[in-house]
Amino acid sequence: MKSTFASASVLAFLCLATPARAERAGFRGEDTSYGRIEGDLSFVFGLGATFGPRAPRGAVDVRLRYLDTIGMFATYEEGFGGAAEPRRVLATGVELRPLFIARWLQGRELDSPRLDLAIDSFGLELGAFFAHPVGDTFGSRRGLQAGLGLELPILAQANGPWIGLHGGVRWSDDALGGAPLRGPSDRAAYFTVTLAWHAIFGAHVVDMQDRRPER
Repeated sequence: MKSTFASASVLAFLCLATPARAERAGFRGEDTSYGRIEGDLSFVFGLGATFGPRAPRGAVDVRLRYLDTIGMFATYEEGFGGAAEPRRVLATGVELRPLFIARWLQGRELDSPRLDLAIDSFGLELGAFFAHPVGDTFGSRRGLQAGLGLELPILAQANGPWIGLHGGVRWSDDALGGAPLRGPSDRAAYFTVTLAWHAIFGAHVVDMQDRRPER
């Protein structure tokens, strides 16, 4: 019940705040969201590398976001038989990017699309990981992942290519329980760099540009 009430409150706030925001920016012919309100969902697909203990791993990163603010991610990392430890990792979780909606509704843009988009991309990430240590099986190490994210747009708009930067720390269940660490698969920092494509589309969960049909 509390979560339903909170969701309804957020939607009501957006509906009330958007007309005021339009008066400040929309009537001047500006899109200070840089395309982010053209749809309510955004899909991100990126390829790159994760840098961790001993050697890097190739990385595939997929993300789905609602209003470019909250979403889910899944990242697969593959060592391709190199010296990376662990050899491969699957991580999944949620991310929260709190700056975009707050700044956009208050008209606090810096009149630099790339800088505004980069600032608003700052995110908090929390999830779980499943690792394949050398000499063991996939998923034999699993635990908690916590990190931060920042993305840099190549173009001055939300749709298109971006450079993704995501980093944090992973702790296995054993490490969280106070057991002796047996290697990087139990506790290690990671840093992932990707070249990603962002695509915004409308799923009409909330469409701030919709108008009531005339009767």
